[in-house]
Amino acid sequence: MKQHQKREDKAVKRETKQNLSPSTFHVSRFTFHRSPEIKFLGLVEYESTWHAMQQFTSQRTAETRDEIWVLQHPPTFTQGQAGKEEHLLDAHGIPVVQIDRGGQITYHGPGQVVAYLLLDLRRWKINVRELVRLMEQAVVDLLAEHNIIAFGREDAPGVYVGEAKIAALGLKIRKGCCYHGLSLNVGMDTRPYSYINPCGFQGLRVSQIKDFNASVLHSEIEQDLARKLSTLLQQHFHAV
Repeated sequence: MKQHQKREDKAVKRETKQNLSPSTFHVSRFTFHRSPEIKFLGLVEYESTWHAMQQFTSQRTAETRDEIWVLQHPPTFTQGQAGKEEHLLDAHGIPVVQIDRGGQITYHGPGQVVAYLLLDLRRWKINVRELVRLMEQAVVDLLAEHNIIAFGREDAPGVYVGEAKIAALGLKIRKGCCYHGLSLNVGMDTRPYSYINPCGFQGLRVSQIKDFNASVLHSEIEQDLARKLSTLLQQHFHAV
């Protein structure tokens, strides 16, 4: 009996060792997918972070672990590839950076949680539309925990509370991998949004979590958003 048990144990060890890979490992019939590494970077300059995302994506291999960067930026306007100049009304001295994501102009500043997703889409068996919906759902679920009813929109990606936008989305896809991500307004100076047509929509109102919950902690939102993004990625992977 003991010899039989030892043979079974050795067989399981051999199977585990043979099927181990950087992103996924198998034990018997169960599959465990490696979650992205979460990095909390604090307040960082926009352009250097953008170039770091580009470098990470261009240098990654099939074995590179995916990452999610959670951070804040100093006041910065970013203009997407198809961005139109008329949507910048008056920069008021705030830097404007022309970048490589989709979409129109938006604003980043302290008090906003930014999550950049550096993912191999093939690894997660997810397409761009599904990833956009997943990011929106992560924000909607997070806001629901603070008794804020929010929703995404098919015609204008992002997350909204009533008629006001609370989170913006934008991605860049290169060789099956993505970077950029989402920004969620938590407790920030929202006046710079009045200097632009946010996301290309004239008169679009914006909101933030502290409009509804003044006691919320920025660090709490960072942790919760990263956790929800990672969890939803795992759920998507196992559902397809």
